Formats: sequence, C-alpha cells, structure tokens
Amino acid sequence: MPQEHAVLYYAQRATPGGFLVSEATGVSVSAQGYIHTPGIWSKEQVEAWKPIVNVVHAKGGIFFCQIWHVGRASKYEFQPNGEAPISSTDKPITPLTLQDGTIEAFSPPRRLTTREISKITNDFRLAARNAIEAGFDGVEIHGAYGYLIDQFLKDGVNDRTDLYGGSLQNRCRFALEIVESVAKEIGPDRVGFQLSPYSVCLDCLDSDPERLGVYMAQALDFASSGWPSSGWFRSQPSD
Repeated sequence: MPQEHAVLYYAQRATPGGFLVSEATGVSVSAQGYIHTPGIWSKEQVEAWKPIVNVVHAKGGIFFCQIWHVGRASKYEFQPNGEAPISSTDKPITPLTLQDGTIEAFSPPRRLTTREISKITNDFRLAARNAIEAGFDGVEIHGAYGYLIDQFLKDGVNDRTDLYGGSLQNRCRFALEIVESVAKEIGPDRVGFQLSPYSVCLDCLDSDPERLGVYMAQALDFASSGWPSSGWFRSQPSD
C-alpha cells in the first residue's frame, strides 16, 4: 500500500509545470520482488494513491505512475502461495554480491505459457486504468533494467521458441502488446515507456542493443499517433 509519508515526499518534489514519474508500482500480486514496494491493482491502493496525486496537482505538477512487473527478479516469499516468479524463461538470475558483501539470490523462475501472457498484458491495462482513476495524468510502462518486459526484449534472457521469442519482432511483441493495450485503455498521449537496450542489469543483456533500441523507438513512435487494429509490430517482417 502507498503510505501517508509519500504525500510529503512527492510534494517536496512537485513544481508548477514540473513532470514527475512515480516510483515503480506493481501491476498485480505477482509483480512484487522487493519489500514495501507499492502497487496499483486494488481499489484500496487506488484510494491510497489519491492524496499523493492530489498534492502534486495542487502544486501544479504533472504526475505519471510508473507501472511495473519484476518478473524473475523476485523470490518465493513475494509470490502468491509461495509460487515461482514468472518470466520469459526458466533461467535464474545469477546471485548478486551487494556492497556490504552479502549475497542477494532470486528464486528460480517459471516460464510463462503463451496463454498466460495475455493475462499479464491485461494486468498492465487494468493498472493503467486504476492509475487514471487515482488521478494520475498518465503512466510510464517500465520496460527496462532487467525486469519482466526487458526479460522478453533481450536475447540474452529470452530463449523462447514461440511467438514471443527468437526474432527481434517476436521478442518485442510482449512489450508492444502491453503498450497497445494500455494506449487503447487510457489514450496514447498518456503513455510513456522506459527502455534500456544497453543495460545489463540482472543478467539482462542483448547481442545487438542498438538494433533493439531502434526497432522499439520506431514502433513506439508509430504508437504515439494511435494504434490501428492491425498493430505496427504485426505488419513488420520477422527476422
């Protein structure tokens, strides 16, 4: 749940005409991977966000909610019924050595089935709708830094052989289906996307990050004018 102290935190950073993006905010109960991170999948969370959004608007700020799913960057204890975290793959993240010398280990993930992917897309859509209900001006879809969407984009992680793996077009399909769904729900002018093609966070790297970044930039540029029913990414040739 977003906490009351966040009202002061965001108010201190709001300025007339200034643009704020919230902390990463989970789209579902399976999206969590870190302690005390907020979500926006329930009515209670929507109500808790409202005073935070209101104070930013009262100071003249523009406020987007960053919507997020961590994917395999999680542990059993954060997942419903202690289940395995979900991802594009069943490959685990290499344990991290933190600055204090302790080891941070993530639980082995479970590869999403093709049928399950549409449910995750819908979770992002509903989270976007909830963000608008909470008063946010729009959303930024977190597609970076080794989290779930990035786990589909990067060929160093995505080892699928279905429609969501292999070619560049297929690896970007999940991200662009989410963008399409969210844009149709709240309008493309209210949607941003965070992309990090060169990042190698959480073992998430790509063999050709420039090509990945250009492809996504072109697709998102097309999306900004509104999504036709065919979808830009569906009309592009596969590799």
